[in-house]
Amino acid sequence: MNGVLKSFYCKPLVIYLALAVLALSTVAGPAEAMFMPAPLHQGLSAASVEAPGRAADLMKIQTALESKIISQKLIDYGLTPEETMARVNKLSDEQIHQIATHTDSLQAGGDAIGFIVGLAIIALLVVVLIYLVQGRIEIK
Repeated sequence: MNGVLKSFYCKPLVIYLALAVLALSTVAGPAEAMFMPAPLHQGLSAASVEAPGRAADLMKIQTALESKIISQKLIDYGLTPEETMARVNKLSDEQIHQIATHTDSLQAGGDAIGFIVGLAIIALLVVVLIYLVQGRIEIK
């Protein structure tokens, strides 16, 4: 073990790994996982959805609540769809507008750039380790 620590590649490898971890931690963005909004119903016109006011905001919230995933989650919490809409109707206009604007900005997931960068760094690390070891690994 002592011979491995004194070998010529130990210090550069430690520096490389420290820099790689630092680079990965600075590039990584926040993790986001959200529900996709449900598609609009056929009977809704674009004018009624874009019209300002409480009715349009309630329509957006109701459309989001009709999603299978969200409705199942609410049922798991013990809320029926009627109870949910009753609670939504008790909210103020400002709160309803805030919820409706947040349903417009829902994201389904992140991008693949971080994943690709991570794979590239792992591949580079494997290549460097294979080059440095050069067949000196012995299994006894």
